[in-house]
Amino acid sequence: MSDVFGARGGEVKRAVRALLDVLYPPRCLTCDAAVTEPGTLCPACWAGTPFITGLACDRCAVPLPGSVADAPVLCDDCGHIARPWSHARAPLVYGAVARKLVLALKYGDRHDIARPAGHWMARAAAPLIRPDTLVAPVPLHYRRLFHRRYNQSALLAARLARVLDRPHCPDLLIRTRATAIQDGRTRAARFDNLRQAIAARPARATRITGRHILLVDDVMTSGATLAAAAEACFAAGADDVDVVVLARVLREDGLNTAT
Repeated sequence: MSDVFGARGGEVKRAVRALLDVLYPPRCLTCDAAVTEPGTLCPACWAGTPFITGLACDRCAVPLPGSVADAPVLCDDCGHIARPWSHARAPLVYGAVARKLVLALKYGDRHDIARPAGHWMARAAAPLIRPDTLVAPVPLHYRRLFHRRYNQSALLAARLARVLDRPHCPDLLIRTRATAIQDGRTRAARFDNLRQAIAARPARATRITGRHILLVDDVMTSGATLAAAAEACFAAGADDVDVVVLARVLREDGLNTAT
């Protein structure tokens, strides 16, 4: 009987979807071009989206020259900078279409972008998943959350956890103090700005102890925010921490090389 109701439910959903597509034809996520499926990119935008498909740094996800057969490798920066997490993954390079996607999700109330983005991130992060993995977003300070009304990283984390079939805790971490925006700051200033600014939420701390935490954010630039979040997880007793972001910002000089 449940199979019958399940089949009928599927038929109803498909019928509703078809009706909505007639009334509101699906459009590309970043432009007004018509597409065949909602939540997708048109061919032109897809071609302009910088997906990371080749060799990338195992610790910060920046793309590198070379063959994927050479993995795992570290970039020059990660050969000199201590990262508190073990691995990082990202499906996109921050630029062109990817920048439009991130900004629309972050500031434009485009919650629909989280669905395809979560799938892209899931494919990148899948090799990192363990039976004890708990997915959690980088938190916003409550004042910023009040003004923005949502945490874009939490939207991504929720979709990612659903695709990977892993538990998700949207309020695992908290911002202990408000921090100034990172734009325009040097690498050192970014890390100083975030120092001890993130902690485990006391009521959720027991969910961290002894577990693998997969931290989720929209963009990685210097890694300062993710470093603060990872250190908070380890302070609460995490066994290991990995990170996944939607987009990775490249060095301004473009000289990303392997060690």
